[in-house]
This record gives sequence, structure tokens and C-alpha cells, in this order.
Amino acid sequence: MKKLLITTLSIFALSSIALGAEKKDIIDTAVANGSFKTLAAALEAAGLVDALKGDGPFTVFAPTDEAFAKLPEGTVETLLKPENKDQLIDILTYHVVSGSVPAETAVTLDKATALNKKEIALEVVDGSLTLNGDSKVVAADVNATNGVIHVIDAVILPPAK
Repeated sequence: MKKLLITTLSIFALSSIALGAEKKDIIDTAVANGSFKTLAAALEAAGLVDALKGDGPFTVFAPTDEAFAKLPEGTVETLLKPENKDQLIDILTYHVVSGSVPAETAVTLDKATALNKKEIALEVVDGSLTLNGDSKVVAADVNATNGVIHVIDAVILPPAK
């Protein structure tokens, strides 16, 4: 198991280097990558950009544009409507954990508490860190000045209240 985790961390490290993250805050790092246009638009619509440009530190499980595209047709457009702002905020803050949680630490945890106070289940499956059994971390430890980004392949939805 230890070798599996070390291999996983090595893959994560190589993936984060490939993203070429410079020393920018979380928002600027994600925007510069070009794979997070939907996430950036959602953060803007939810009014969360300034918060994630703040001091932090934050850990963001960032869904790619492809991850958002996996949602049922029309979901993103519906969530971006002003009348759905509270639901959008709940979903987006479910992707953020207070504090900096590098992959080396994340793979040892069984859960994390998101900013919306709801639990995210963490588990290593087939050498990859998964969230709620649905979303896989495909690149980890993308460092920013105010935290760390872990890129995920599916949007995670918070449990109902």
C-alpha cells in the first residue's frame, strides 16, 4: 500500500508540473491553465472570486471543463441563473477545504470538511485519490500563493441538508 501511495504521489507531482502553475493565487492559477473556464464562470456568478483570491490558505478540488460537461445537459446553465445562486454557492464551496492539504496528506485522510460544512469522503482507489467515490484527482499539488489545487474529473455534489 505504501508503494502504491508513493507511486500515486509521483504521478500527481508530474501532473502538477505539466500544468506549469506559476506563483499566482488560486483563481489566477486556474484561469491561466485554460481548462477551468466553466469553474471560473461559476465562481464569478456565485460571487466567490474575491474570497478565493484572499489570503487562505485553501485547498480547491477543481473540476475541469470536461468534468462540468459530464453533468446532465442544461445543469450548468441552470445553476448560473441568479435565482439559483445559493445552490451554486453550496456546490462550489463543497469543492473547497480550509487550509492547505497537499496530496501526501490527503491520501491519508478518510474525509475532509468543505467550506459549506459538509463532509467529502476521501479514499485511494486503484492508486488514485477519489472524492465521494465518484470523482478522481487527475493532477494534484498545483501550488498557488494562497493554497493548493487538486484537479478532479467530475463535479462533486454536496449531500442534501
